[in-house]
Formats: sequence, C-alpha cells, structure tokens
Amino acid sequence: MPTTITVPADPVVGGHHGWRIVAALAVTSTIGYGTLYYAYAVLLTPMAATLRTSTTAVTGALTASVLAGALAAIPVGRWLDHHGGRALMTTGSITATALLIAWSQVHTIEQLYAVMIGIGATGAMVLYEPAFAVIVAWFTPERRATALLVVTIVAGFASTIFMPLTGLLAAHLGWRGALLVLAAIHGAVTVPLHALTIRRPRLTTTATAGTERSGHAQRRAAAQTAMRDTRFWILAATLIAHGAATSTMTVHLIGYLTSRGHPATVAATLTGLLGVLSVTGRLVLTAARRHLRVTTIVTAVFATQAAAVLAMPLLAGTRTGAIITIIGFGLGFGITSLATPALLTDRYGTTAYATIAGRLAAPVTIAKAAAPLAAAGLLHTTAGYTPLLAAVTACCALAATGMLTRATTTAPTPSV
Repeated sequence: MPTTITVPADPVVGGHHGWRIVAALAVTSTIGYGTLYYAYAVLLTPMAATLRTSTTAVTGALTASVLAGALAAIPVGRWLDHHGGRALMTTGSITATALLIAWSQVHTIEQLYAVMIGIGATGAMVLYEPAFAVIVAWFTPERRATALLVVTIVAGFASTIFMPLTGLLAAHLGWRGALLVLAAIHGAVTVPLHALTIRRPRLTTTATAGTERSGHAQRRAAAQTAMRDTRFWILAATLIAHGAATSTMTVHLIGYLTSRGHPATVAATLTGLLGVLSVTGRLVLTAARRHLRVTTIVTAVFATQAAAVLAMPLLAGTRTGAIITIIGFGLGFGITSLATPALLTDRYGTTAYATIAGRLAAPVTIAKAAAPLAAAGLLHTTAGYTPLLAAVTACCALAATGMLTRATTTAPTPSV
C-alpha cells in the first residue's frame, strides 16, 4: 500500500513556515530553560527551608534532573528521526506544565526528587536537542547556521529574564505560588506553539512500504556508521572535557572570585557575564565560519579558554584582570551548542541526525552534571582553588587537542 514519506533538508526547504518554526522554538526554548532549569537556583533556598532539609539535598534533585535528561536523550533522538518533533514536543510541553504544578505541591525531599527526575526527562523532549533536530530537518546548511543562531541567541537570555522574574514572584507569592505562575506561562505559550507550528517539511513523495523500510534502514546504517567512526568518539571525549570545564566554572566561579577578595555582589555580576559572552561566542562562530573551518574556530576558542583559566591566579585578584580572564573563558561558554550540529551534519548528514545527537548528548550531559560535584570534592580535599583551576585548564586544553585531532582523522565508509 502506498505511503507518504517526508524528505528532510532538501535544497529548497525553509521558506516562511521554516522561519515561523524558528521563531516559535526561540520562544519555547527560552521559556523552557527559564522555568524548568534557571528558576531552580532562585527557589533552592526557600524550598530547602520549607522542606526542612539542606540546600545540598535540594541541589541533588537538580543533578538528578540533569542525569534523567541525559538518559532520555537517546530514545528521544531515535523518536525524532522516525516521527519528527510535533507530537513529542507538544506532549513534552503538556507534561512539563503538569510537573511544574506538581513541583509547587511537594512536601518531602523524595517527592521533589521524583518531580525533578520527571522534569529532566521532559526537558529532553522540549529544549535544545529536539529544537535543533527540527531545524536540521527544515533547513539547508546555508540557512541552518542562521536558524540555529537565532534560537540560541534568544534562549541565551533565559536566565536574564526568568531568574529576576522568579525572584519577584517568589517575593510576592512564595515559591509555591511562583511555580504556579511559571506553569501557567509555560503551558499557555509552549503547548500551542509546539502543537500548531512544529511540523516536518512539506516535501513528500509517494512511496511503497518497502521504500519506508529502506528509510529506516538508512537511518539505522547512518547511526551505526557514526558509532564506528573514530571521529565521533573523539568528538564525544572533546565535548565531555569541555562540558566538565564549563559546568565547573559556572558553579564555582563566584566562590573563586570571592576567595580572591571581590565582594559577593561583584563576583555574581562578573559571573553573570558568562551568559552575555555565550551569545558573543556564537556570533563569532557564525561570522568566522564563512572564512574558516568550524574545527579551526572551535579549537582556537577552547585554547583561549585554557589560557584564560591558566592566567586567573595571576590576574583575577584585580577587577580588570578578573574581567579579562572571564571574557577569555566566556567566549567559549555556549559555542558548542552551535558547533555540534554543524560538525554532525557535515560528517553524517541529516538522515539520522537526532539519533546521533542524542547518543552524543547523553555522556556530555552526564559529565556536566557530575563535574561540579567532583570539583566540590576536590575543593574539600585540597587547599585553595589552584588544583581546581588546573583541572579546568587541562580539560580545556584536552578539548582543543581533541578538536584538532578530530579534524585530521580519516573519515569512515558508510554502509547500509
């Protein structure tokens, strides 16, 4: 019996609806990160007080959430390649809204962990990874970079918007009331945008069931080819090292700056530059890739980060020196979110992009979740921040070396 199959990433794919999808995903990603992730830091202390537990125990619930998202990334990627993002992202938005409401009603630390694990799993259905998979299916390489840039730039301001908003709501309504308002915002905006806007490219051909099976075989073969490719594992190791470095600095930079004599408000403000610089780094990558290879740009940025952290013991004691080193590190803070789709599609195409990206995201996300905890243990067992900065420097240097190595490794031969 004839069936209709969708052909992604055709040279003419894009058009006005493609950019409407980009606009929708920019909005939903911003709200998703703001409500499901950044609000947690603002509500952490009042939640701990209400639940009569330590902030460490409450922080652990966020770590559990991130790990749940990492594990969910693999089946989510496989679903996206087979069925597209509309049903998945709509279901994820509805579920996430319900979980935000449930979060507002928790009364024990066990209930908090259960809700946050659910939020982590649904986050894998609605945040960057599925959004990027939808964009990759819609746009050719020439337009894809701009589309991804729009989403990441807008969503880069999620913390700037939602952390103050959450604080204001919590001050007037309490943390439970704040979550109910955030749930209303999330549900009212993300659910209709995902349901009404997201769809696969309207390029279809009539094919037999055998052709459909052939499409599944091609996706499976593309994913298997990536898993056999040395460059894939080099990229995974590279992003694991870099993710560990960035997450560690995100959590511990304020503590380091205060240990160097900066007031807490100044340390927090300087650390806040990382969000702005993540947008700057993405703009630099997009502009520079017209003249240089992505691997060359990313290698240079990773090396700059290593040099900046290495220089912190010498320069960060002064405000000017702290700003200089934070700028050097911050330029690479969000660059991998744009570089990774480009590297994967350039090498493996778009046939099984979401499956491959999900398999890559899982270990990288686990590293991001575990690294700050490991860094905290290192701080407790050593005197001062020097060993921690040395470890971050080494991770950035390894990431730069890995990106260079990946660029010179022989390509695999795909097979079906």
